[in-house]
Amino acid sequence: MSGGAALRELLLSRIADVPDYPQPGVMFKDITPLLADPAAFGALTDAFAELCARHRADKVVGLEARGFILAAPVAVRAGIGFVPVRKAGKLPGATLGQAYELEYGTAEIEIHADALGPGDRVLVIDDVLATGGTADASMQLIRRAGAEVAGLAVLLELSVLNGRQRLEPGLAGAPLEALITV
Repeated sequence: MSGGAALRELLLSRIADVPDYPQPGVMFKDITPLLADPAAFGALTDAFAELCARHRADKVVGLEARGFILAAPVAVRAGIGFVPVRKAGKLPGATLGQAYELEYGTAEIEIHADALGPGDRVLVIDDVLATGGTADASMQLIRRAGAEVAGLAVLLELSVLNGRQRLEPGLAGAPLEALITV
C-alpha cells in the first residue's frame, strides 16, 4: 500500500490518543498500536522507503527515540544506511552535537562524527512533528557533517503547534512530508 487516503486512514486508525500524558492538558499520540500491527507498520515502512527513493536518499537519520523505531526498518527496506541521532552523552566515541531551545531550557542531540559526510543525501525520519526543535537541530547536525538534507519525513504533523513554519528556513528547500496532518 503506498500513499493516499487509504494509507492515512489505516495509519490514523492505529494511533491512540492518550489524554493528559505526560502532563495535564497534553493529548499524547501513541504509535505503539500501529507498531503492533504488522500490516500498518509494513505500510508505513513502505511509504517512507518510497520517499527515500523519490528523494534519492542514501542514508536515513532516525531521531531519538521513536524515530529509531521507524527509520531502522526503512533503511533496511530501502537498502540504505541508518544513522541514529541521540540525546547528548548516549553515543560512544567522537560526536558532533547541536543544542536547541525547549519551552523551558535547552537540550542537545548528537551523531557520530564520522556517520555522515560530503556526498551523503539524508532523509530525516521521525514519528511526530510538533514544534520542530529536534528536527531543526538534526538538520543543522547533518549539514555540519557535510551531508545534504534530502528531506524530512514524519508520520504525524501536529499543525496547531506550527512546527512546519518554524522549520521552513532550516529546510532550505528540502521537502517536509507528513503522512498525516492533524
